[in-house]
Amino acid sequence: MTGTQRSSEGLDPRRRKVLFRCWHRGMREVDLLLGQFADARIDKLSEEELDQLENFMEAQDADIFSWFAGSKPVDPAYDAPIFATIRAFHTHNSPVYL
Repeated sequence: MTGTQRSSEGLDPRRRKVLFRCWHRGMREVDLLLGQFADARIDKLSEEELDQLENFMEAQDADIFSWFAGSKPVDPAYDAPIFATIRAFHTHNSPVYL
Protein backbone atom coordinates (compact mmCIF):
# COMPACT_ATOMS: atom_id res chain seq x y z
CA MET A 1 0.00 0.00 0.00
CA THR A 2 1.47 3.31 -1.01
CA GLY A 3 -0.92 5.83 0.51
CA THR A 4 -4.44 6.84 1.26
CA GLN A 5 -7.22 4.90 -0.34
CA ARG A 6 -9.79 7.44 0.77
CA SER A 7 -10.83 10.73 -0.73
CA SER A 8 -11.02 13.70 1.60
CA GLU A 9 -14.11 14.86 -0.26
CA GLY A 10 -16.99 15.45 2.12
CA LEU A 11 -14.75 15.81 5.18
CA ASP A 12 -14.62 19.01 7.19
CA PRO A 13 -11.32 20.93 7.10
CA ARG A 14 -10.12 19.56 10.44
CA ARG A 15 -10.64 15.93 9.38
CA ARG A 16 -8.97 16.60 6.01
CA LYS A 17 -5.92 17.95 7.81
CA VAL A 18 -5.77 15.00 10.23
CA LEU A 19 -6.14 12.52 7.35
CA PHE A 20 -3.29 14.19 5.47
CA ARG A 21 -1.05 14.30 8.56
CA CYS A 22 -1.69 10.62 9.29
CA TRP A 23 -0.34 9.70 5.84
CA HIS A 24 2.57 12.17 5.81
CA ARG A 25 4.50 11.46 8.99
CA GLY A 26 7.96 10.81 7.63
CA MET A 27 8.43 7.22 8.76
CA ARG A 28 6.62 4.90 6.35
CA GLU A 29 5.68 2.37 9.02
CA VAL A 30 3.93 5.06 11.04
CA ASP A 31 2.27 6.42 7.89
CA LEU A 32 0.74 2.98 7.43
CA LEU A 33 -0.29 2.59 11.07
CA LEU A 34 -1.99 5.96 11.34
CA GLY A 35 -3.01 6.38 7.70
CA GLN A 36 -4.84 3.09 7.36
CA PHE A 37 -6.70 3.81 10.59
CA ALA A 38 -7.60 7.32 9.42
CA ASP A 39 -8.79 6.05 6.03
CA ALA A 40 -11.20 3.69 7.74
CA ARG A 41 -12.36 5.80 10.67
CA ILE A 42 -11.74 9.53 10.18
CA ASP A 43 -15.38 10.30 9.42
CA LYS A 44 -16.58 8.39 12.51
CA LEU A 45 -14.28 9.88 15.14
CA SER A 46 -15.79 12.13 17.79
CA GLU A 47 -14.34 15.57 18.48
CA GLU A 48 -12.69 14.16 21.62
CA GLU A 49 -11.11 11.34 19.61
CA LEU A 50 -9.86 13.86 17.05
CA ASP A 51 -8.32 15.88 19.89
CA GLN A 52 -6.59 12.73 21.15
CA LEU A 53 -5.38 11.78 17.66
CA GLU A 54 -4.00 15.26 17.02
CA ASN A 55 -2.15 15.13 20.33
CA PHE A 56 -0.90 11.60 19.61
CA MET A 57 0.54 12.76 16.28
CA GLU A 58 2.73 15.26 18.12
CA ALA A 59 4.91 12.35 19.31
CA GLN A 60 8.02 11.35 17.38
CA ASP A 61 7.60 8.63 14.76
CA ALA A 62 10.22 6.38 16.34
CA ASP A 63 8.36 6.54 19.65
CA ILE A 64 4.98 5.84 18.04
CA PHE A 65 6.40 2.84 16.22
CA SER A 66 8.03 1.54 19.43
CA TRP A 67 4.73 1.87 21.30
CA PHE A 68 2.86 -0.13 18.67
CA ALA A 69 5.62 -2.72 18.48
CA GLY A 70 5.57 -3.04 22.26
CA SER A 71 9.29 -2.41 22.61
CA LYS A 72 8.75 0.68 24.72
CA PRO A 73 5.95 1.71 27.13
CA VAL A 74 3.64 4.45 25.91
CA ASP A 75 4.56 7.87 27.23
CA PRO A 76 1.77 8.90 29.65
CA ALA A 77 1.35 12.19 27.77
CA TYR A 78 0.19 10.19 24.72
CA ASP A 79 -1.50 7.23 26.39
CA ALA A 80 -5.07 8.17 25.50
CA PRO A 81 -7.91 5.83 24.50
CA ILE A 82 -7.21 6.58 20.81
CA PHE A 83 -3.98 4.57 21.08
CA ALA A 84 -5.94 1.47 22.16
CA THR A 85 -8.48 2.13 19.40
CA ILE A 86 -5.79 2.29 16.71
CA ARG A 87 -4.04 -0.78 18.11
CA ALA A 88 -7.31 -2.76 18.13
CA PHE A 89 -8.02 -1.64 14.56
CA HIS A 90 -4.71 -3.07 13.38
CA THR A 91 -5.08 -6.23 15.42
CA HIS A 92 -8.38 -7.04 13.73
CA ASN A 93 -8.57 -5.25 10.38
CA SER A 94 -5.26 -4.42 8.80
CA PRO A 95 -2.55 -6.04 6.72
CA VAL A 96 0.03 -4.26 8.90
CA TYR A 97 1.15 -6.85 11.42
CA LEU A 98 2.85 -5.92 14.65
